[in-house]
Amino acid sequence: MAFQKRLSVCRASLKTELMRNKSIIIFVSTMDGDPWGGSEELWSRTALDLAAQGFSVCASVHEWSPPHKRVLALVEGGVDVWVRPSRYSIWKRAWRKVTCTQEAFMVAELRKQIVSNVPSLVVMSSGSALPPIELLELCISEKVPFVTIGQANDEAWWPVDDDARRYRNALPAALRCYFVSTANLRLAEKQVGCAIPNAEVVWNPFNIEFSTSLAWPLSADGEVLFACVGRLHPPSKGQDILLEAFAGQDWADRNWRLTFYGEGRMQDSLERLVERLGLGDRVIFSGHASVADIWASNHVLTLASRYEGLPLVMVEAMLCGRPVVATNVAGHSELIEDGVVGFLADAPTVASVAKALERLWERRSEAEQMGKAAAERIRQLVPRDPTQVFSGKIRKLVETHR
Repeated sequence: MAFQKRLSVCRASLKTELMRNKSIIIFVSTMDGDPWGGSEELWSRTALDLAAQGFSVCASVHEWSPPHKRVLALVEGGVDVWVRPSRYSIWKRAWRKVTCTQEAFMVAELRKQIVSNVPSLVVMSSGSALPPIELLELCISEKVPFVTIGQANDEAWWPVDDDARRYRNALPAALRCYFVSTANLRLAEKQVGCAIPNAEVVWNPFNIEFSTSLAWPLSADGEVLFACVGRLHPPSKGQDILLEAFAGQDWADRNWRLTFYGEGRMQDSLERLVERLGLGDRVIFSGHASVADIWASNHVLTLASRYEGLPLVMVEAMLCGRPVVATNVAGHSELIEDGVVGFLADAPTVASVAKALERLWERRSEAEQMGKAAAERIRQLVPRDPTQVFSGKIRKLVETHR
C-alpha cells in the first residue's frame, strides 16, 4: 500500500509537468526473471537523469513484491512508474477467463501509456538482444518514435523464420538499436538475417568511481584469491563450469581460494555441487558486497559465462586494477587483451576454462602487473560517466524528432 501511495503522489505531481512539457519519454523494461539486474542499470539511471533535467518520464516494469529498492528510487526521483502484475487475466463474455501472455500484456500496457501520454520517444530495454517484436510493431502502428536497448545475447537464441522476418521489417523503423557489445550486435544480425544499419554500441554504467585506485591485496603464503561476481545462475553465468575446472587434480595441492559474490535462486544447487566436488574448504558464498570491498580482498576476477552482454563486473574489476579470466563470449574479447590484462578461455567448457586458469597460475607472479595494465586499458575504452553519455543521446533524439 505504501508503494501505491508513493505512485499516486508521484502521478499527481506529474500532471502539471505533463501539461508544461510535451517531451514525454516512456521506458519499458521487459525483464521479468529477477527483481533487478545489470541490464536494468542503463535505462533506469538514464530515466532518473532525464527526469532531473525536467523531462516527463514514465517507466513500465514487472511487478515484484516487495518492489525492488531501485524501483522505489525511480518513484522518488520523479519517474512515473507503471507496474505490470505478475499474474493477470482478462474476462470476456460468458465469464470466460483468458490468460494473457507476457508479451500481450506488455503491449496492452504500452498501448495504454501511448494513448494517455502521447510520448515523444519510447525506449525499450531488454535483458536479451532484442525486445519482443510485438512492442516494436505497436510503436510502428501508433507512429511513435522508439529505440531499443539489447543487453545479453545467446548463440542458442534464434527467432523462427516468421519472427525473424518481422524483426527485419521493424528494426529499420527504430531511431536507434543500441547494443552493449559489438559481438552481440553482429550475432543479432546473424540471428535475424540482415544488417542493422541504425545500430550503435553503448556502455553500461558501473558502480565505482572512474578514478578508483585500490592497493593489491596481501595474502598468506602466496594464496591466490579468485572472485566470481554476479547472479548465481549457472545457465548464463556458468558457475558450474568454473567449479569443475577448479576441481581438477592439478588444483588440489595449490594455495587458492574462490569467493562467489551475488545471490540467486540456484545457490543451493551450487553449494551442493561444491560439496560433491570436495571444494568445501576452498569455496565461499559471500552474498552481495560493494565493488570496493570485493577488490580490496581479491586478486583475480573469474567468469565462466555461457553468454553475456558486457558484464559490469568485468569493467569494475579492471577499473580496480585486477586481471580477468573469462570465457570468450559476447563482448569479453573487446575488453580483454589475452595474456596482457588477463586470459580468455576459448569456449564455455570445463577444458577451455581449465586451460585459461592454468595460464593464469603459471604467470601468477605477474598478476599485479596485469591488473595495472587492465586498469590502463579499461580507462582508454569506457567513458567516465556512461549514463551522461547515453542520456545525451536520448535527449538529442527527442529534440531532433520532436
